Amino acid sequence: MGDVMVLNDIEATAARIGIDISQLDLDSIRLPPGENFGIISDDEDIYQEENSELDSGFGNIIVVDNLPVVPKEKYEKLENVVRKIYSQIGLIKDDGFWMPLDPETQKTLGYCFIEYNTPQEAELAKEKTHGYKLDRSHIFAVNMFDDFDRFMKVPDQWAPPESNPYKPGENLQQWLTDEKARDQLVIRAGSDTEVLWNDARHLKPEPVYKRAFWTESFVQWSPLGTYLATIHRQGAAVWGGASTFNRLMRYAHPQVRLIDFSPGEKYLVTYSSHEPSNPRDANRVVINIFDVRTGKVMRDFKGTPDDFAIGGTGGVAGVSWPVFKWAGGKDDKYFARMGKNVISVYETETFSLVDKKSMKVENVMDFSWSPTDPILALFVPELGGGNQPARVSLVQIPNKEELRQKNLFSVSDCKMYWQSNGEYLAVKVDRYTKTKKSTYTGFELFRIKERDIPIEVLELENKNDKIIAFAWEPKGHRFAVIHCDNTSSNNNPRPDVSFYSMRSGHNTGRVSKLTTLKGKQANALFWSPSGRFIILAGLKGFNGQLEFYNVDELETMATAEHFMATDIEWDPTGRYVATAVTSVHEMENGFNIWSFNGKLLYRILKDHFFQFLWRPRPPSFLTPEKEEEIAKNLKKYSKKYEAEDQDVSMFLSEQDREKRRMLKEEWEKWVAEWKRLHEEDKLERQKLREGEASDEEEEYEAKDIEVEEILDVSEEVVSFED
Repeated sequence: MGDVMVLNDIEATAARIGIDISQLDLDSIRLPPGENFGIISDDEDIYQEENSELDSGFGNIIVVDNLPVVPKEKYEKLENVVRKIYSQIGLIKDDGFWMPLDPETQKTLGYCFIEYNTPQEAELAKEKTHGYKLDRSHIFAVNMFDDFDRFMKVPDQWAPPESNPYKPGENLQQWLTDEKARDQLVIRAGSDTEVLWNDARHLKPEPVYKRAFWTESFVQWSPLGTYLATIHRQGAAVWGGASTFNRLMRYAHPQVRLIDFSPGEKYLVTYSSHEPSNPRDANRVVINIFDVRTGKVMRDFKGTPDDFAIGGTGGVAGVSWPVFKWAGGKDDKYFARMGKNVISVYETETFSLVDKKSMKVENVMDFSWSPTDPILALFVPELGGGNQPARVSLVQIPNKEELRQKNLFSVSDCKMYWQSNGEYLAVKVDRYTKTKKSTYTGFELFRIKERDIPIEVLELENKNDKIIAFAWEPKGHRFAVIHCDNTSSNNNPRPDVSFYSMRSGHNTGRVSKLTTLKGKQANALFWSPSGRFIILAGLKGFNGQLEFYNVDELETMATAEHFMATDIEWDPTGRYVATAVTSVHEMENGFNIWSFNGKLLYRILKDHFFQFLWRPRPPSFLTPEKEEEIAKNLKKYSKKYEAEDQDVSMFLSEQDREKRRMLKEEWEKWVAEWKRLHEEDKLERQKLREGEASDEEEEYEAKDIEVEEILDVSEEVVSFED
């Protein structure tokens, strides 16, 4: 592939040759036939498929049957009704609607032809509207126009179909079998997207796959690491494979802007917002849920941004994202969204509401699923001016049984945090003081797996402290809190970090504080996926301060800095951690790879650095007993890897020795060349020294010679007064 200039290079070249690029109409530029200047379009195969389909028949035309038979005077009204239904799915071509009339009766014949721009839109229209009930007497029967030609060619005599031999598909988890037990990562910088191995032993990344213009906005791994998703104008695509990245499936959704996978990777949710043709109308939001493997649309949702603006933590154009939250686990059985005074829970067997109706929850403000069980946690604020308290409820799905409820009084705000195993739920509650002039924070801690779900209350020792960050230890019983006294009497702006355990040496049913670290430059917490280790990070105002802390030993392992770091992410195994500076900052873009205990392993600088993502790993198939056995016999298993580490260390040492040897040879070569030139100039030096042959400085006598030179003479008459 030829070299591709990024925008900065284009602008620099234009300035050098005196062209004002802002005055160019880029849309009017046409490349010579067959020339792509090294930029291979992702859409070439789409265009080829479209052209082949159009050449072979009428793949973009559908036939809609079982329409009402109406006289000529009602023709236009029926056409408008049908057009309104089918224009929601795709763009109907100009003159792409034809509903024939009976020449004798001047009535419609009960069917019509609709021509879309693409075969994909026609297929989607058939899939979405076949069986559509216009009224009690008219249920649409929709077929592809090409199907009629195929049906006419059915032979009179039945013949058994040819049986093709089974061909096993690619092992999409092949990367997990890496002999070096390395993890993969994806980065985006400039126009390039690269997948790399993290080869920490050799202190550098190893390339796997690189492609320019692979995506038009961002890339995203699926939750179990099977797929890499890319975003394009026509929709989304997923990539994967045993040895490289092949496109496995496309999902047609024009102008898609956001995507979200279900936890088990069975479904992909896509989002788009379309500008209305009438400026007075609201944007039109389209959300599709695809089957990841087949690419089939399982359910779609349409509406205005206001219809999807409730719930979620981020998004675009007023829409909170993700709109739908998935129940935990690999089954992908339920997903839910929050509306005004309702929680709508859907099941994926039929993609319809559980019990055919939404749950009515007056003034519900937030909800979240347990990461492992079909349990919803709901938060409802105070009502009636405080007469009706706020509450947090746990609801079992699908029977919608309330498992536990906790009333909360004088509540200003509330946020819920699930522990990754679903064993605990922490509810951070901001409460008003009696004067209502300030707030203080406490925690309601739910023990989900214990009988009757007991709840403990935890309040910070200093009621003036505000919570800056909270994080559970993955798969563990501990949590960390960053808190700081924000009152004017506090002269120390650095916050404290406290660690707590849901277990106690004396009483396993009581929360206990482990330690408090005073005055830390930290405002974010990043636990290792395997627990035990945590990074206390100072981002933004703290300029990338890092403290690697061992919670088992309650000791700091290392302190470091990645100046202006914007992102921190542990690898899935908890062995390495990446810190990155993205293009939010113009300087020092790139990423660093650290060991779990804070040793900087290597650094990669990349201009216009946009994204860094570790490839997730699926859960281990090992039982907890087997993992415990491996942990006990770790020394036996580690001998193999220690030997490999020693080999790599020797190899790196040999590389260093070879590098030093080459530098020494280069130096000796330079000295020899200098001596040769010195010898060649010997006669010239003798001549300059009036015949003296020696180059030894000590054989010469140094004399200082003063030379006086008059530069200027001026006369001035000075008068003397008596």
